[in-house]
Amino acid sequence: MHTPETFASTFALAKPYAAYVASGKDHERAGWNAFDARVKLSGEQTALLKSFTRRVNILVISGTWCGDCVQQCPMLAHFERAHPADRTSPDAPGIDLRFIDRDEFAAFAVPFKVCGGQRVPVAIFLNEDFEFVALAGDKTLSRFRAIAARSLGANCPLPGAPVPADEIAATTQDWLNEVERVALLLRLSGRLRQKHED
Repeated sequence: MHTPETFASTFALAKPYAAYVASGKDHERAGWNAFDARVKLSGEQTALLKSFTRRVNILVISGTWCGDCVQQCPMLAHFERAHPADRTSPDAPGIDLRFIDRDEFAAFAVPFKVCGGQRVPVAIFLNEDFEFVALAGDKTLSRFRAIAARSLGANCPLPGAPVPADEIAATTQDWLNEVERVALLLRLSGRLRQKHED
């Protein structure tokens, strides 16, 4: 596992969402932007995100070419837009989301294999001091359930088939549940409560 110093230096090199998407090829950017437009947060989800009182740094190992990344990472971008952390203040609450390309940062990505492979996306959750908090990767439970229902039966979907709106909503909620879990872990951390005197 990496040290907080390694996480911090990699995070500093990582790209914010818009810059990361812009680094892709034309057809990749079009796919990311089209899917981003389909993600919707409810008022309740937005209010929950705005309630976070700790900083959640999220470093995503991804690929602009990756279909699973296209169909999940924009959800994380919506979370950051709902409660962005002030990037000039390292202790400011909110979400700071950054992306690295799996192949460009291959040496960094090696410890984060999923089921023995360099699967993406992998979201690494870090606290304000860049200490490791949690890891989520490949697909959420709702996404796995939907793919299994389509792929393990008699009929398999065509590659690139549209994702149903209810699957997008369920997967968004899965990711939000994980981000909330991390936010609560940070809020209840004895060390951080002592640091912030709260």
